[in-house]
Amino acid sequence: MEECNDITLCLSCLNHTFILLTMLPCVCWLHTILVLLSSALWTLGENCPAICLCPDPHTVDCSGRGLTRLPEEIPLDIRRLLLADNWIPRIPSDFLVLYSDLVYLDLRNNSLSHIEPGTLSTSSRLVFLDLGSNNLTEIPKGTFGETRSLIKLRLGNNPYLSNVNEDAFLGLTSLRELELERNALSTLKVGALKQLPSLRVVRLEGNPWVCNCNFTNLFEWLMENSHKLPNEIQLGLKLHPFPSTDVGAALQPSSCWAGAAMRC
Repeated sequence: MEECNDITLCLSCLNHTFILLTMLPCVCWLHTILVLLSSALWTLGENCPAICLCPDPHTVDCSGRGLTRLPEEIPLDIRRLLLADNWIPRIPSDFLVLYSDLVYLDLRNNSLSHIEPGTLSTSSRLVFLDLGSNNLTEIPKGTFGETRSLIKLRLGNNPYLSNVNEDAFLGLTSLRELELERNALSTLKVGALKQLPSLRVVRLEGNPWVCNCNFTNLFEWLMENSHKLPNEIQLGLKLHPFPSTDVGAALQPSSCWAGAAMRC
């Protein structure tokens, strides 16, 4: 049988019997491609945790799976890990050590009550982190290490979050968006925001702010930096007087600042 030398002859060769196909040099490339493709598909399915979905080789989606702990056998080269809407209570402090390519981590709406210091410091490429709608009570110093690549951080809708350390965000030099809305914050030291040179969006609405010196300093700094914060600055308009005696009272931020500034 003659060897196929061009596309026309190859097409003619394909009409021969199946046994002879592997003997024809013109279709050897097709066999090789099929082998590689099947190998790639097998690898993708093998690396995906059984309870999760993997829409692409670098994404693992375990959202809404009723998980009470982090899934096992997560691919080491993962870039997007979606764990929202589960019951996960904690993140092991060494969990992210092996996932150096991770850029997107969604842990919203779980049962996290705290984040151990240093847990996130090993994520050198992390860009997006969502810890919203959990049970966090405080954000201590060292929580995020110095994750210099982090751009967006969501900490809103944690109903027990009442304390953010002044150095909680130390080292987050690339952070542009910070969400702290609808928590239990009555005060926030302005130093926590001063350490964020790239900050452009800050959400603070829905917190039970107390009209005191800390709030005065915070409000003053936000007004002074309004040119760097183009989005509307929302603090929440329900403020308790200084000192807080009437829990039902409401003040405008500007009124609070005018009154408290004289005492600070």
